[in-house]
Amino acid sequence: MKIMDILVRDAVILDLASSSKDDLLAEMARALAKADESVDAEALLQVLRERESLQTTGIGEGVAIPHGKMPGLGRLLASFARSVGGVDFDSIDGQPTQLFFLLVVPEHSRGQHLKALARISRFLRDASFRQKLLDATDLDTIFKAIEEEDARL
Repeated sequence: MKIMDILVRDAVILDLASSSKDDLLAEMARALAKADESVDAEALLQVLRERESLQTTGIGEGVAIPHGKMPGLGRLLASFARSVGGVDFDSIDGQPTQLFFLLVVPEHSRGQHLKALARISRFLRDASFRQKLLDATDLDTIFKAIEEEDARL
């Protein structure tokens, strides 16, 4: 599975306006719903909130992978967002989070869900890849970095 196959370009946010975890989740949910009509922003936000209530998806080193399963969704969807100043996302290392990969999957897609999460987390373990995402000045540069990483792994 390639991340480029599920990443929704029109839902990518290069500079999040939100300064809190809940506002950030809402901002990302709205962007994905606006870009893909099969997504209901409020339903997605509820799914993300429920998942966060179980355990933070802030995995440390400035990274979070908010995710969840949505009834009625036809395929895996992902989006990316960046907060230049960072957001307190209750990350496991207690540091501000700057890079966010949102993943939403159909309700009954266990294997795909885990494969996509594993692939995204492999990408984000690489400090040089994270730095490319932080340094990118435009959407094309973000997509080029992700495409290169997709080809490498």
